[in-house]
Amino acid sequence: QVQLVESGGGSVQAGGSLRLSCVASGFIYCMGWFRQAPGKEREAVASVSGGGGMIDYADSVKGRFTVSRDNAKNMVYLQMNTLKPVDTGMYYCAARGGSCFRANAESFPYWGQGTQVTVSS
Repeated sequence: QVQLVESGGGSVQAGGSLRLSCVASGFIYCMGWFRQAPGKEREAVASVSGGGGMIDYADSVKGRFTVSRDNAKNMVYLQMNTLKPVDTGMYYCAARGGSCFRANAESFPYWGQGTQVTVSS
């Protein structure tokens, strides 16, 4: 069983930045970030493979968000710049042992408790 704990959420004004962190209880190959706004479905934000060679972003965050990982620390990060009010939501770290390629939320067995991000206009 892998445990994930997120941190780094908060409230910022539009145009600001936040850095989310997620620590895992052990190494697991594919790490992803998802988010869910009130009344909306959970959506994928970014994912990174074990060696960092495969990284994917949702179109809505490309050029603004950067995902990275530090396997020595079992950490994954999400640097979020130029934040917009539409980025508001609960952000979740997730992990799965298989490839990140085309992996949807249902294929991730491990989830953190989430960290809230609120962007005001």
